[in-house]
Amino acid sequence: MLMAPLRALRSLHSLRLAPVLGLAHFGHLLALLMAALLWTFADLGEAKPWAHIRWMDVAGEGGMVLMAAIWLVQLRSSRPAGRVTSLLCLGLGAMLLGEWIDVLDEVWQLPKAMVWDNWLESALVPLGMLVLTVGLQHWREEQLALNDQLLKRERLFREHRSLDRITQLGDAVYMSTQIELEQRRSRPAALLMLGLQGFDSVAREQGLAEADRLLQAASHLLLLNLRPQDLLCRYAADRFCVLLPGGDAADAAAAAEHLRLALSGLAHHGREGARTQLPGLAAWAVVTAQAPAQQQLLDLAQRLRP
Repeated sequence: MLMAPLRALRSLHSLRLAPVLGLAHFGHLLALLMAALLWTFADLGEAKPWAHIRWMDVAGEGGMVLMAAIWLVQLRSSRPAGRVTSLLCLGLGAMLLGEWIDVLDEVWQLPKAMVWDNWLESALVPLGMLVLTVGLQHWREEQLALNDQLLKRERLFREHRSLDRITQLGDAVYMSTQIELEQRRSRPAALLMLGLQGFDSVAREQGLAEADRLLQAASHLLLLNLRPQDLLCRYAADRFCVLLPGGDAADAAAAAEHLRLALSGLAHHGREGARTQLPGLAAWAVVTAQAPAQQQLLDLAQRLRP
């Protein structure tokens, strides 16, 4: 039982946290400010009798401090440094300090002549919420730009658990879900399956890292040759699948040939100077309402032959 918290602390210590306003030790600065406030209240204030302490308020306000600290760690460990990250962290940091003063007020009573704690308590939380709101607005604008960038990699919804690690495309499960959405809505759609002939030789002769780089180059090339409404996913190995919403047989045949030629023209240069150019493979089919989505993808993959 005791090992679980220790493992959590170790993992927390190993996290790479983004700097805030260029300060890599932003968290340490917050901790020092909290310690200074604690020392000030303990030195200048009078401890309240235990019977007069409202422990529910202490638990509620202390929980807010804890949650704000957790959000800060999660935010800094999941985002790169920048204006948006700084605004969000500054807002959360101000709210954390304001709630911390609330906790200290529940335990110590400062002389009535001192009003600075009331000023800080009243100003920090609203100020933090204001800065956080500005940061959220900038984050929204950033996210809209990222959505445009990811337009052909995802469709209708985002699911990080269905993300291919190498190409950063959706996987076969994500594609199957998208096909099922088209089936449920009885909308026409077409499917493409694309690949590279002789891809296995690249992994054998140049290594897995070089094969991964070739897959990344192929995925970028395919994205450049698709319409905004099309969806590209990685099916398996060197196989890529494409969903053409609203596409019919003619659209699918034309798109398959165009993308096959694009892949055939891809000349990939390895880190050691090796030039790799493999023939592209393509197969297509119109989505049917009767067959399961996974079966349609499997049938199309089996048809993909030189």
